Amino acid sequence: MSAHGPAQQPTTTLDARYSSGLNPRPGAADVTATEWAEARRHLEAAEIFWVSTVRPDGRLHVTPVLAAWHDGVLYFSTGADEQKARNLAGHRHCALTTGRNALAEGLDLVVEGTAEPVAEPAVLDEVIAAYEAKYGPRITSPEGPFHGLGEAFRAGRAVVFAVAPATAYGFGRNDGVFTHTRWAF
Repeated sequence: MSAHGPAQQPTTTLDARYSSGLNPRPGAADVTATEWAEARRHLEAAEIFWVSTVRPDGRLHVTPVLAAWHDGVLYFSTGADEQKARNLAGHRHCALTTGRNALAEGLDLVVEGTAEPVAEPAVLDEVIAAYEAKYGPRITSPEGPFHGLGEAFRAGRAVVFAVAPATAYGFGRNDGVFTHTRWAF
């Protein structure tokens, strides 16, 4: 288990204001909230996330990252000199977003929380194992575009951050049936 510990089971709420329950379409009369287990499966499978951080002057910074869901925590990394690392040094609140780029299908997810730097070797080993299991040869093969990422984590050439969800949102679309689910931890 990670030193950051697994996230607790969240309270799940359907926001009818933004779901098909407010303006029912065929098949949407009984719209329900997305279960956290389904959202978690999507977080585990998603390959690209967008991390949003805040610059010292208050402007937003958004950039794509690789991320791995492990033991109730979402992990991502960046170079120590990159803008997102500098932003997080001053303001640790962030959001990680992933989903589909389609109007009629998919589940978009937003995880909000506080990014905590990870330096403990045992936790880094768990994160590396989670990345390698998820991204496979892209990280483990010498020909992979992210080969050496695990060693960069261990050597401190990349800063690893852990984001335990404080709040998460799911925006589901299923052939015109829309759901807006909120999970509070």
